[in-house]
Amino acid sequence: MPFLRNLPLTLTPLDLIALAVLALAWFGVGRIIANPPQRRPSVSVLMKWYRREWMRQFVSRDPRIFDGNILATLREGTAFYASACLIALGGGLALLGNIDPLMGLARELEAAAIPILLWKLKLLLVLLLVANAYLKFVWSHRLFGWCAIMMAAVPNDPGDPRALPRALAAAEVNINAARNFNIGLRSLYFALGATGWLGGPWGLLAGTGVVVVMTLLREFASPSRKAILRDMSG
Repeated sequence: MPFLRNLPLTLTPLDLIALAVLALAWFGVGRIIANPPQRRPSVSVLMKWYRREWMRQFVSRDPRIFDGNILATLREGTAFYASACLIALGGGLALLGNIDPLMGLARELEAAAIPILLWKLKLLLVLLLVANAYLKFVWSHRLFGWCAIMMAAVPNDPGDPRALPRALAAAEVNINAARNFNIGLRSLYFALGATGWLGGPWGLLAGTGVVVVMTLLREFASPSRKAILRDMSG
């Protein structure tokens, strides 16, 4: 394929290094957040406890309209982000078909000598991350819907032996939905960081670094995390 034959000629060694750093950062950040040190759990891990506790309280709550409203809010959030991703994908695909606006940016950056193929590759990287975010948001929305159905199947009688097991099963589905939602958000963060590649490989490295620092700070050193830990220790 001509695209694959010409691709190595458009990438410099520094471009390849920047792409490798982006890939390592993507997988590394996700792994650290999902499997943090036992003494320093991430916000995502801490929230698993709250989601299970939510379902324990749900069993004895009467009425349960409050829980339904919370779940509806979570589904609305995933639907909003999924819709935003679709709009971004449509705009990006349109830009791939007409690269002239990017060439205007290239002239402003004094980078007009960069091959058009490389400009399209840079834009394609952003679109791939946005597409991954869209798929995660859609799946998260679907899982929250299943969680709603499972919650509706929990018997009204808290003493029913089926009540707590069903509620805890719904909690696990809820946790999985939240995990996919968080991955979708990280995809959007890295998509924003990947736009730095339009300014060259150093821009991609800088964008990736900013996203990594911002994400880890929010998961391990944010005021929200401190508030959660205070509540759990109290």
